[in-house]
Amino acid sequence: MSLPPKKKRVVQVRRRARELAMQLLYSLELRPEQDIDKCLEVFTKWGFASDTEMDEDVKNYMFFLSREVWRARPEIDDIMRRIVTGWRLERMVAVDRAVLRVAIFEGFLKKEVPVAVAISEAVELARAFGTEDSGKFVNGVLAKILQFMEKDGRTGDVNHAVAISKNSVDG
Repeated sequence: MSLPPKKKRVVQVRRRARELAMQLLYSLELRPEQDIDKCLEVFTKWGFASDTEMDEDVKNYMFFLSREVWRARPEIDDIMRRIVTGWRLERMVAVDRAVLRVAIFEGFLKKEVPVAVAISEAVELARAFGTEDSGKFVNGVLAKILQFMEKDGRTGDVNHAVAISKNSVDG
């Protein structure tokens, strides 16, 4: 079964925007004191997103994701700290951390996409840009968050579900 052209375009736009947002968030890890808007400007002019043919919808969604994920980073990182035990977030592969931040924001916190889509897209990004084990690791972390939410019966409140859980993913 094929998607209608309009739906297919939205999927493609969001996939490319997600990829670019993840790359920008990864690069911000190296200089977290940088202003997000200045970074977006530089990134779109001279970075990976400097395609002269960049679609305006891709750019807009990438800007949205990048800004909002960066601003929500403390909340997202707190969720990850409660899920992943045995090591600090700083020890996590930076690409995995960036991918997880996008997925947690987009699928669990803001619900821009269904959770299954957020997980699937995150696993694909992790496989493409991370280590050999990144896809499995990202899938495990996101599946554990979903499991906590379902167990709690409050699929709309990721913070509550994670907070009441004692389970974790070992790193």
